[in-house]
Parts: sequence; C-alpha cells; structure tokens
Amino acid sequence: MDSADSRRDEEAPLVVAASAEASPAAAAAPSPRGSHVRDVHILSCGFLLIFSAYGAAQNLESTVNTTDNLGTISLGILYVSFTFFSLVASLVVRALGPKIAILLGTSGYWLFIAANLKPSWFTMVPASLYLGFGASIIWVGQGTYLTSTARTHAKDLSLHEGTVIGAFNGEFWGTFASHQVVGNLVSLALLSEETDGTSSGTTLLFIVFLCCTTFGTILLCFLRKRDSREERASPEYPASFRSSLASLSKSVINPLFDVRMLLVIPLIAYSGLQQAFVWAEFTKDIVKPALGESGVAGSMVVYGVFDAICSLTAGRLTSGLTSITWIVSGGALLQASAFVWMLVKSRFSLYSD
Repeated sequence: MDSADSRRDEEAPLVVAASAEASPAAAAAPSPRGSHVRDVHILSCGFLLIFSAYGAAQNLESTVNTTDNLGTISLGILYVSFTFFSLVASLVVRALGPKIAILLGTSGYWLFIAANLKPSWFTMVPASLYLGFGASIIWVGQGTYLTSTARTHAKDLSLHEGTVIGAFNGEFWGTFASHQVVGNLVSLALLSEETDGTSSGTTLLFIVFLCCTTFGTILLCFLRKRDSREERASPEYPASFRSSLASLSKSVINPLFDVRMLLVIPLIAYSGLQQAFVWAEFTKDIVKPALGESGVAGSMVVYGVFDAICSLTAGRLTSGLTSITWIVSGGALLQASAFVWMLVKSRFSLYSD
C-alpha cells in the first residue's frame, strides 16, 4: 500500500510538468473565434485591392479604347454576360464552395485588365465574356462566405446573429466603398496629358492594376475554407442537382408574380442605366472633352468621395424609417431636378449660340 502511494507521488510531478508544457502550445494556437474576424479583414482588403484596379480601369474603358467604341461595347458585353451567368452562379458556388468560387472569380478581373494591355476585338470580347462569369460567382461567393463567417462567429460567442451579420457587412462594404477613390487616385498619379489631348502612361497604369489584382488574389488565398457540412445537413439544402435546378428556377420565377418586385424592377433598371451613363458616356462625352483623359481619374475621385458620403448619409436617414416611400420619393425629386436643370441649361446654350 505504501509502495503504491509512493509510486503515485513520484508520477504526479510528471503529469503536472507535462500539462505545463502543453499549455503554452495551446495558448499559441490560433483561436477559431479570432480567425472569423481575421477572415473578414482579409476578404475586405482583398476586394479593395481587386476592385480599386478594376473600378478605375472600367472608368477609363470608353476614353482609352475608343476605336470602333471597343471600350463601351466591351462593357456592354460584360454586363450582358454577367446577367445571364448570375442565373446559375449559385449552383457553381454551391458545387465549388465559396472560397474557391471567389478565387476563380478573381481570374476574370485579372484577365480583363490584362486584355487592356493589348486591346483588340480578339482580346477584349473574350475577356469581357469571361469576366461576366467571374463577376457572377465572385459576388455570390462573397455573400455566402461573409454570411457563413458571421453565423459561425455568432454561434461560437453566443451573440445575436443579425447583429454580427450587420457588423461584418458594415466592415466589408465600408472598406469596399473606398475603391473608387483609391483606384482613381492611382490613375491620376500615373496618367499625364500630352499636347495632342491623349494620355501617356496608360500601359504602366494597367500593369500597376494587374499587380494590384494579383496581390488581392494572393491575399484571398489566406481565407479559411468554410465548412459546409452543417449547410448540407440542413433540410433546405437540395439533395441533388435536379432539385437544386428546380429550387433555382422557383426562386427566379416566383418573385415575378410579386407586385412589390414588379414595382422595384423600374428602379433596378434605372440604376443600371445611371451607372452605364456614369461609366461610359459621362467620362467619354463630358469629362474627356473638358479635362482630357487624365482628368477622368480626378473627376471619378470626386464621384467616389460623394458616392460614399451620400451612401452613409442615406443609410443614417433611412435607418429609422418604416417605409422606403420617403427615400424613394426624395431620390426621384433630386433626379428630376437634375434633369430639368440640365435640360434648361442646354436649351439656353443653344439659344445663346
């Protein structure tokens, strides 16, 4: 009995020492809770790098690639492709997983910017078509990844899910909103005006954009792969490709029978027309004749700053509203006032001439 007790006493320090040695390693191991926030930081910074390059390149398309309207037509092809591929993007993201879908989507932006180094119908059209596919899966993948990260973080810390989703989305979109400013400041620094009205430094600019996109893609490779086992186990998850396709078709067709959706469609269409005007006609027909190609970047910096400010202001003003009627009516009034002002000014200009 005594020998057993003494043997137990001899072994006890060894156990304590072993646990003491193990504790620093456990403390040094990365916390899964902290890694969720880290993933949001990586996702936000990666998208900022990629879209700073793409956003500025998009603004210059109609002013740099003017031969046969190559730049404008390329943007049109891009967004038509984006529209059609968006219908099946969720199936692709579901098959690949959100991280792989995001990384695959970045290749479309890289290829589109690379095509601008040697712009022609044989480079820009295929690149625009592929970017339509890449854009569709990168945005579905981004939304899926960010929501999954927020839900896991809320579950691990026993937090309110909606609050965490809002906080993570706030960080992402707050960072993303600055891409117009960052990208166009780079354009403003590298482009210089020649005596004939053209710009020099375009090739260098697109090389810098290409490097920026590459760094953004590399950064996104450090995202943790999201575990989709819980999602697959949920009753809402389709069991086969056929059921996935049926679920997708239902989700696309059903909203068309909702009166509220039909009322929103004109707003969506108008928003698309407005963005097409800003990215193509505004830069080509208004800014370039007045300020030159290098002035496009400066004007779009101002546009990006006011876009971010107005978005934040509108968000604050609408946070307590029970209906969107007031904000939609206010926006419509501002737009109508701008149209009337431009119409009256152009008419006075014609009479003065």
